Amino acid sequence: MRASVIIEKLQELAPRQYAMDWDNVGLLAGRADKEVKKILVALEITDAVVEEAVGFGADMIVTHHPLIFKPVPSVTDQDMIGRRLVRMIQADISYYAMHTNFDSAPGCMAELAAERIGLISEAPLLAVTENGSCGIGKVGVMPEGEMTVRALAEKVKACFELPFVTVYGDMGQQSRMVRRIAISPGSGKSMISDALRAGADVLVTGDIGHHEGLDAGEMGLSIIDAGHYGLEHIFIPFMEGYLKEQFGTEVCVKAAKIQFPVYQI
Repeated sequence: MRASVIIEKLQELAPRQYAMDWDNVGLLAGRADKEVKKILVALEITDAVVEEAVGFGADMIVTHHPLIFKPVPSVTDQDMIGRRLVRMIQADISYYAMHTNFDSAPGCMAELAAERIGLISEAPLLAVTENGSCGIGKVGVMPEGEMTVRALAEKVKACFELPFVTVYGDMGQQSRMVRRIAISPGSGKSMISDALRAGADVLVTGDIGHHEGLDAGEMGLSIIDAGHYGLEHIFIPFMEGYLKEQFGTEVCVKAAKIQFPVYQI
């Protein structure tokens, strides 16, 4: 089966027009006419992922995070991005990334994350369609109604199978009751204002810095930082299942091992 046929199905799931203007999605390396028998699914391209793909004999890699964000002045083995691209091209591996289009599309990242914690979602945090039906993140309420920040943090930790989460605010805020919850997988610094506009009591996201966390608390928004990888690793099993459902035994699909890149000592 050609890579172009697989790409058509991926674009049906998460159309490119749902991607943010600054993003870089689609076929980023390799051949569209490549005959594909094996696919490796990963969250992002690392040296280890490339070597796993080569060892597996993969013809194609599908990731969430794109390896190339900005124009690349050269592709050589003298820098990290170039080294990975050279290795993939040498191995004749076609590489496809679906980032903010997957974040926004119906049934994809935003909905998957909301469903995992049981959130009854009402709307996207940041709409990308005119009718507001699709977008980045979700906001809604939990079936049990109000719960403490600590209880929600423990639930997020369990549902996403995380080694830890970080809660911003003083110790006394752990018992604060919250009802309206926003979740935005990935880097959520830019989503704080959207969460406040949506009337959220708490934002579950990743990549929150010290000052953003403190400032959000001052504005009445608690933040549970579950990590960038921590929330988005759900892409891997979902995409593995989607590709298997679409292509059955015609293509062998392998999921890269879920391995958290951050840990506490």
